[in-house]
Amino acid sequence: MSAGTYTPRPGAAPLPRMIAAQTALETRMLLRNGEQLLLTVIIPTLLLVLFSAVDIVDTGAGESVDFLAPGILALAVMSTAFTGQAIATGFERRYGVLKRLGASPLPRWALMTAKTLSVLVTEVLQIVLLTAIAFALGWSPEGNPLSVLLLLVLGTAAFSGLGLLMAGTLKAEATLAAANLVFLLLLVGGGVIVPPDKFPDAVQSVLGLLPVSALSEGLRDVLQHGASMPWAQAGILAVWAVLGLGAAAKFFRWE
Repeated sequence: MSAGTYTPRPGAAPLPRMIAAQTALETRMLLRNGEQLLLTVIIPTLLLVLFSAVDIVDTGAGESVDFLAPGILALAVMSTAFTGQAIATGFERRYGVLKRLGASPLPRWALMTAKTLSVLVTEVLQIVLLTAIAFALGWSPEGNPLSVLLLLVLGTAAFSGLGLLMAGTLKAEATLAAANLVFLLLLVGGGVIVPPDKFPDAVQSVLGLLPVSALSEGLRDVLQHGASMPWAQAGILAVWAVLGLGAAAKFFRWE
């Protein structure tokens, strides 16, 4: 045995390894949380199955699942990137977890990067599950998968920025209430289940500017109608992403 075999090597691990480890930890914590699973998996799944099997809402010509599946995918992104992340990060901030992690060798920007990567991993699992269920219900998607991917990435960035902004500026209890209220309001008025043309014209123009409306309508244009790339909806999501992430970076408080 050579000398120095058990010599300690103090110092931080390489940055990519730290980000990967924190991402894995964040993902495990999310998947072990029953309330988070209810929000991110069970509710979207139940809504997809219920509204596809029972004629509750008039979704227009064609199969209901063809209209509902894109909206439910948008809801899944919102539930994870916005609602779930806002609530979890808000309580981590309240209990001092973020403050302690911010003092660790992991830079603060890398911690936020790990949280975002964890959201992306969770979304992949959600999309795989919901897509399989939609196919079982008779879904027949069309369009370019790259356009779908771009819309999902832009939607994730937009919702993630808004979620972090809320978690970093409000108290944890206020974040819990506000995030759930926004989730319910956008579920009803964001074009996820109820077609936008069911609302008055004046309301439609306002709702169309919301990120969940832009994401659900953009996905619907591609997956239901075979559009190449809905640039208007992509632009709305990009604006929300820039504003949300920029505001979160400026106003986020770690204590």
